[in-house]
Amino acid sequence: MIIGRAKEQAELRAAYESEYSQFVVVYGRRRVGKTFLVRETFNYTFTFEHSGMANTPRGIQLQAWRQSLNEAGYECKQTPTNWMEAFGLLRELIKASNEKKKVVFVDELPWLDTRSSGFVPALEFFWNSWASARKDVLLIVCGSATSWIINEVFRNHGGLHNRVTQQIYLAPFTLNECEQLAQSQHLRMTRYDILEAYMVMGGVPYYWSLLKKEKSLAGNIDELFFAPHGHLRHEFNELYNSLFKNADRYISIVRALGQRQSGMTRDELIDATGLQSNGNLTRMLEELEQCAFIRRYNIFNHPGRKRDAVFQLIDNYTLFYLKFIQHNKQNDEHYWTNTYRTSQRYAWAGLAFERVCFQHIRQVKQALGISNVVTNEMSYRLSGDGETAGGLQIDMLIDRADNVINLCEMKFASQAFTIDKSYNEALRNKISRFQQVTRTRKAIHLTMVTTCGVTHNAYWNQVQSEVTADQLFAP
Repeated sequence: MIIGRAKEQAELRAAYESEYSQFVVVYGRRRVGKTFLVRETFNYTFTFEHSGMANTPRGIQLQAWRQSLNEAGYECKQTPTNWMEAFGLLRELIKASNEKKKVVFVDELPWLDTRSSGFVPALEFFWNSWASARKDVLLIVCGSATSWIINEVFRNHGGLHNRVTQQIYLAPFTLNECEQLAQSQHLRMTRYDILEAYMVMGGVPYYWSLLKKEKSLAGNIDELFFAPHGHLRHEFNELYNSLFKNADRYISIVRALGQRQSGMTRDELIDATGLQSNGNLTRMLEELEQCAFIRRYNIFNHPGRKRDAVFQLIDNYTLFYLKFIQHNKQNDEHYWTNTYRTSQRYAWAGLAFERVCFQHIRQVKQALGISNVVTNEMSYRLSGDGETAGGLQIDMLIDRADNVINLCEMKFASQAFTIDKSYNEALRNKISRFQQVTRTRKAIHLTMVTTCGVTHNAYWNQVQSEVTADQLFAP
């Protein structure tokens, strides 16, 4: 059973019903469900289906192609000697098919493009000279190596330039979709549990599929991330190496960004990583952004200054790995259970909850009743040694086109959050300081985003609006 993905399935079905041949690319991070989406949409039935193999030479890749042709019903007695010949055999298979629309699904496409293989020119020739000239071919390709997809297909300056008719980016699940997945797996999880699991794993369906219904959330996290043979203990390097060539440079970027919650400017990143300021850095940042590992936002009051843009690491699994997994030096297989009620875990939870709120900004806006208002969302920081010495840190600003700014404070707690006298004074000072520094003339609305709401005491009247965790679970 497929959960969510209604929009993506509709796009695939529209491509199938098109009067003309279609070239569709499905892309997204590892484990996000690209293959499952395509197979479920077409009920596991294709005119031809093939999957590339990782780190495998061209000769063996071609042998596997021949086997896929045979499984599709085309008798192929000899292995093709090159990719031009391989695609020629695929043409013969398609021509022999009586199906209304010939659905060709090539999974892990980037792995077929081995060194000096000639794969890309053969793919170009197949599509441009033959398939696109027909009306009955639906070519669907996907792969986890996002940098290859972007550079060799989307940004191709040769025969594949502007040839893709549909790009489908498969995003991680939302909290709503993760709740549906948990229910389908008969996991007895409260929304508080689901929220914390999301703070650890993000919305990657495969990670969630590994949770066991007989274990507590803490027990599941210990088994998956900290046990000697935990399924996700070594996922970090595998994840980045599967997505990017020369992954070490991408890892150096995310490690640097992991050191600063509010993010870094390009110049700060260069200082932290030693990478050169050139087109390669621009490309790497764009690819990390396309994969939703990082987000880019502009500094308040400087929307057009690209050099001032801030890059922020927002991938939940990556941040959990950098914060906890890599520091489990004692190989404590019950690390999370033993850390659960420590100040270290509470500090992490507060920051992780902020990220989840950014990842669900659509639901936040819906809860505030401003879904149709144009907005720009960002964190805000002002250098200084703490807020009492001139510094300023704001969790989230929603800068609205209707002359209002929501200054959002995010609080993760197991019960209703109470604004006391000292915190009330801190909030007043924060709002006053922000108005003074930015000289904004927009109205400032204090918005509390919490797990269980805000206690309605004497200080609650300062709050203009509230958003609770339940509202983040909206579709």
